[in-house]
Amino acid sequence: MAKAIKLADIAERVGVSTVTVSKALSGQKGVSEEVREKIRSIAEELGYQQPSAARKSQNQKSYNIGILISERFLDKYESFYWQMYQVVATRATAKECFTMLEVIGMSEEENGRMPKLVQERKVDGIIVIGKMMDTYLQHLNTEAGIPVIYLDYYNGREASDSVISNSYYGTYELTYYLYRMGHRKIAYVGTLLATESITDRYFGYQKALLELGLEQKREWVLDDRHIETGKIDTVNMLQIPKDMPTAFVCNCDLTASLLIKKLRENGYRVPEDISVVGFDNYLYPGLSDIRITTYEVDMGEMARRALHNMIKKITSDNYKSGVTVVEGRLVLKDSVSHV
Repeated sequence: MAKAIKLADIAERVGVSTVTVSKALSGQKGVSEEVREKIRSIAEELGYQQPSAARKSQNQKSYNIGILISERFLDKYESFYWQMYQVVATRATAKECFTMLEVIGMSEEENGRMPKLVQERKVDGIIVIGKMMDTYLQHLNTEAGIPVIYLDYYNGREASDSVISNSYYGTYELTYYLYRMGHRKIAYVGTLLATESITDRYFGYQKALLELGLEQKREWVLDDRHIETGKIDTVNMLQIPKDMPTAFVCNCDLTASLLIKKLRENGYRVPEDISVVGFDNYLYPGLSDIRITTYEVDMGEMARRALHNMIKKITSDNYKSGVTVVEGRLVLKDSVSHV
């Protein structure tokens, strides 16, 4: 069997980095036309061919899209991303595209191991759902040789090509809603820097507090998960403050449901004594007997934008990468009462 040609082989022949080869072959900016043509020429000479190129030559308009999700987001209760994957798969079918899911284990992330979908050249592009280790994503972008788009994640330190929900405005609106309901002592629940979305949601909450002139206390910012693994830990974290606020803004509905349980264990009623709001408008069935007021993430629109951008990225040399922000909406339910 002939040796599979890698980006590193082309980079060595041309005398450039694998990053430059990846950009040139996937139609990204940052490569001169002279270098781009030289890279394409060497790639053709060596017999390197992206799956998308083969499909284009046959005048086909369908593409295979790989979906990557970290295993830590697919345990029993972290099923938000499983739901998001299903929405993406359904939207892809409507566009006559096919999706292939690969769950990335922690050892694969830590060791920078390429997904099998990429190694075996089964897909034309990759959509990464949720956060993975920065070093793993850097390796993926450098070595995959096919377009990569992030869904519900972005990396501000690099030029990310992402589709995200409006986390900042969502918690801003939730905090304003609690203020309109009479609340003046409002806390935030979410481990800062655990994910970009949790941190963005905190800043939306903070902006509302500043504009409203409300008191900000460090003990009213509660951790809910381990920053290294992202695992929610209600035993060692999610500590109830001594000076109790009247309302909590939670970074997701799962955390909101677990907080409600802990508040009840400490003798508080929701919403009679304490109001709680979440984010996502998605919760594993049976986790809460109270319907949680939340900010709904528009999964359908996020999936549509991600697929639209991916197809453009596969087929067009003039594709411009960037961050696409999708608006959601406030959904009022039963977990908030007027003070």
